[in-house]
Amino acid sequence: MQVAFSAEEISRMVGSTASRGATTENIRGLAALTDATTGDLTFLGNAKYKTQVAGTRASLVLLPVGHAGEPSPGQLYVFVENPSVALAQICARLEHALWPKPVAGVHPSASVAPDARIAATATIGPLCVVESGVNIGERVHLQAQVFVGRNASVGEDSWLMPGVVVSAECELGRRVRLQPGVIVGSDGFGYEFSKGRHEKIPQVGIVRIGDDVEIGANSTIDRARFSLTTIGDGTKIDNLVQIGHNVVIGRHCLLCAQIGIAGSSTLEDYVVLGGQAGVAGHIRIGKGTKAGGRAGVTCDLAPGSFVNGTPAIPYMLERRVAVLQPRLPELFKRVGALEEQLLDAKKTSS
Repeated sequence: MQVAFSAEEISRMVGSTASRGATTENIRGLAALTDATTGDLTFLGNAKYKTQVAGTRASLVLLPVGHAGEPSPGQLYVFVENPSVALAQICARLEHALWPKPVAGVHPSASVAPDARIAATATIGPLCVVESGVNIGERVHLQAQVFVGRNASVGEDSWLMPGVVVSAECELGRRVRLQPGVIVGSDGFGYEFSKGRHEKIPQVGIVRIGDDVEIGANSTIDRARFSLTTIGDGTKIDNLVQIGHNVVIGRHCLLCAQIGIAGSSTLEDYVVLGGQAGVAGHIRIGKGTKAGGRAGVTCDLAPGSFVNGTPAIPYMLERRVAVLQPRLPELFKRVGALEEQLLDAKKTSS
């Protein structure tokens, strides 16, 4: 399926009120500044690439307001507050046009319990399993081989991709998007050592996911030992993230790939964790905190903290330490030489 937009349509999509140049080309593709050609749209999302704008062959370029320079013949500059956000708006329209619209109804190969409540506008795909007591909201789409366990609920306009598991009693809000292989409600990792063996602690709580949450492929959210594991509204979680039992994640947090969060920790609103960061159990990370990639957070962090390293320390301190580390072997040699000089001086003076 080929989708094309005129330059005027794109300007309206992104709410632009200023432009420079002109193009008669319909926009048929998206490409980076250096790769774009006639019929493509490109954008300047990072100022370090602004020198590439003059040489791009794209027919339409999204640029930040105030960008200097003149377009080439047959090229249109469209000015917006944030080119990256504007591109996202265009991609949303492309996605809407390109993705096939699911036909409401239950596929013949799906297994749906008689007492499950399925909205008339929902789509239950091939080989899905929907157990007793489940509530599936309006316009929900379960793609192939999705499992929804006993008494679980999926809010309206949610999209669950192939191989997703929503375990018994767990709750998904509205407009939740789960990428392939996401597991919601696996048992928390709970054991007590007794009489020479590890005894399993039953995990009888649930997972509750808020509205507008997106979770990346093969991420896992453990059910609570009791009560709730919670993901707040608007939070976005990348691929291969592990969230332990009874974790509370606030609203509009960003968790990058391969993060691990141990049980009973709390992330307040707007926390950002870089890829492969680790969070120890039973700690609290304050609102708006940022932790760099591979940071190891082992203690409570005040709101607005910016940390890096393992164990995590203030970002600028960690950067200074990182600069000094390669110099440590030479520093030890110099200290050793100074010690020898002091000993020699002491022997000479005596």
